[in-house]
Amino acid sequence: MKLEFWGAAKTVTGSMHLVETNGHRILLDCGMFQGRRQEARERNERLPFDASSIDAVVLSHAHIDHSGNLPTLVKNGFGGCIYATSATRDLCSAMLRDSAAIQESDARFVNKRNAEKGLPPVKPLYTIEDATNTLHLFHSVDYAHPVDIFPGVRLTYRDAGHILGSATVTLDVTENHKTTRLAFTGDVGRKGAAILRDPEVIDRADALITEATYGGRQHGPIDQAREKLAQVVGETVQRGGVLIIPAFAVGRTQDLVYHLHELFEAGEIPSVPVYVDSPLAINVTEVFRLHPECYDEETYQHMLHDHHSDPFGFSRLTYVRDVEDSKKLNSLQEPAIILSASGMCEAGRVLHHLRNHIDDPHTTVLFVGYQAENTLGRKLADGEKTVRIFGEECQVQANIAKIDGYSAHADEQELLEFIGAMPQRPRRAFVVHGEPEATRAFASGLRELGIASVTIPERGQKFEI
Repeated sequence: MKLEFWGAAKTVTGSMHLVETNGHRILLDCGMFQGRRQEARERNERLPFDASSIDAVVLSHAHIDHSGNLPTLVKNGFGGCIYATSATRDLCSAMLRDSAAIQESDARFVNKRNAEKGLPPVKPLYTIEDATNTLHLFHSVDYAHPVDIFPGVRLTYRDAGHILGSATVTLDVTENHKTTRLAFTGDVGRKGAAILRDPEVIDRADALITEATYGGRQHGPIDQAREKLAQVVGETVQRGGVLIIPAFAVGRTQDLVYHLHELFEAGEIPSVPVYVDSPLAINVTEVFRLHPECYDEETYQHMLHDHHSDPFGFSRLTYVRDVEDSKKLNSLQEPAIILSASGMCEAGRVLHHLRNHIDDPHTTVLFVGYQAENTLGRKLADGEKTVRIFGEECQVQANIAKIDGYSAHADEQELLEFIGAMPQRPRRAFVVHGEPEATRAFASGLRELGIASVTIPERGQKFEI
């Protein structure tokens, strides 16, 4: 069995790892790389292999940095199965088409300006048609139900507790009458998070590919995150401002809506309107309602027995689909909360809200998730006072706040505990999906667990298992 690392190697986004065994080439994830615009465009557009040579994709979950470049793969000749949980498939149906629609919309917006400046037009990475063609290739696999995807290659999914439908991957590969188990964490969630079940431990592995997003860092307790959210809402309302929360449409938006509902019901925050301004988040919330099998016991019982209290649809909450209604939010005269995608401020409606409010000292921009290097979200979170939005320089006068406790990723200690709980730990580990400092810190932690061979692969590096 051979491994090649083509994405999320010494960086966080663009998860993509190639497994070659028994004459078959299997891609673990096919994520979109996010970062500097030109570099991201080139890396996403130019696949490092012949797409038609890939026989199958095994998808860990639906986040765009894990699934978002599937339409490019299909557009370039891939025609095999894309394995995923049913919830992941349903989320990808919404997310990939939304990603394409945003790219088409942003291209039109940029091209209008380029035409005025005499600059050449740009094209979207892929279209809605490309994304729709991709959906035909999905094949749903249930948790804990092994599937033979090729002779000598057995796939098993377990709940990763990260987002709806997220899974850890194990591949039991039989070569020359010997079976080797390769495990891939995908992204691992946190114990005790709202809505979803806790991550399910992998029973054993010979080799492990593990994320390290929060290597070297610890989150605050989830209860503290709820308290900080109440504080930020209260302070922003007191200033008479708008609270803008760039939030991933999958998972983070639903968690925040759930907790805002709790805070309103408990009288812990002022009664202000909440707008979820993301057609994708609205569609995703409907997918959440379709998959109660992914809920933790508390959420399941709440939804089962309290028919009059919908945490995804309370009275102060407005879901904004129409573009004109979204534009009206830019002229709000009263305090309000706007949740809008994308979570790293790289695309979508949140860019328009930021452009219209970033110079207002009454405004608060609240980050509740990881911000990758070179993204607009990272620049704002790091305190830069001048940023570019839609190619124009904007002065940052809004208040910037951060809450780490809402992360859907396990922190270093939680992830080490997750791997340490494996009854039979791997002999070899590969650390991906983290910035260099984070991967180094996490690799050190793995060695302390007793895993002797720990590697941080370079992009394009190859290994034999």
